[in-house]
Amino acid sequence: MIARSGKKVMKILIVSDTHGYDENLIQVLEKIGQPDCMIHLGDSEESEDHMRALANCPVHMVSGNCDYFTRLPVSKIVDLDGTRAFLTHGHYYYVSVGVRDLAEEARTNSCNLAMFGHTHRPFIDESDPELTILNPGSLSFPRQDGRRPSYIVMETAAGKKPVYHLCFLDRK
Repeated sequence: MIARSGKKVMKILIVSDTHGYDENLIQVLEKIGQPDCMIHLGDSEESEDHMRALANCPVHMVSGNCDYFTRLPVSKIVDLDGTRAFLTHGHYYYVSVGVRDLAEEARTNSCNLAMFGHTHRPFIDESDPELTILNPGSLSFPRQDGRRPSYIVMETAAGKKPVYHLCFLDRK
């Protein structure tokens, strides 16, 4: 943990759409060091146990549209150091065409953060002071310009606004 304004900071790794290819997750963990928590936003394709072992920290996961034989929930609400977060893959909220339905569901559940995957494109929207919406993109099959695998590192400290770092891996 690093210090920010004299408070203990929690480092949360947010990933999505790994599709059973965990090599880039290993690279991310080597790059950022030990996270305090990891969030996977779906389409792990049956590598949940392997990712939990790799992360070696508390892991929150939801199922995606390619997670056919999983018992992971479709959505989940978690407290991240005082930030109430709504986690989902996003396909049930039509995120490929916009985040309106996702935002509405997050607000209905009194969340101030909504996280999703599915589009394979990184996205952070902090324009609404009441609700941040983010997508870490895909670690395995990115679709944004440049097609670099992406993830987000979230830093939290009790009583402080979270800070989000969108990060990329170099293509080999």
